[in-house]
Amino acid sequence: RVQLVESGGGSVEAGGSLRLSCTASGYMYRSYYCTAWFRQAPGKEREGVAAIDGDGLTNYAESVKGRFTISRDDAKNTLYLQMNSLKPEDTAIYYCAADQDCYEGPPRLTTNFYTYWGQGTQVTVSS
Repeated sequence: RVQLVESGGGSVEAGGSLRLSCTASGYMYRSYYCTAWFRQAPGKEREGVAAIDGDGLTNYAESVKGRFTISRDDAKNTLYLQMNSLKPEDTAIYYCAADQDCYEGPPRLTTNFYTYWGQGTQVTVSS
């Protein structure tokens, strides 16, 4: 059974940093797996934040470019999201997601592309 577990969320002041982790069990990240981070703020739809494929090709939402960095360690079955210069509008529940193939082009940031999801971790940024 595939399971994704996020960790690293918390509360920080604006301008601070957090590093999220997502560890997979039940299967191993392989070079063709597609992995991503999403977030959902209260009253808003879930939105894509960043995605990465097995070759290291990345895709970022405009709102986080230059501040967030996605990476993964396939040997450890772990996906990361380094978040710097955090803003109050980054406050949300952050979810990791995975699917078996990124296919062609930049890894996608659409929710309906991904099959496997974690339970989420809360990130709160105060002004």
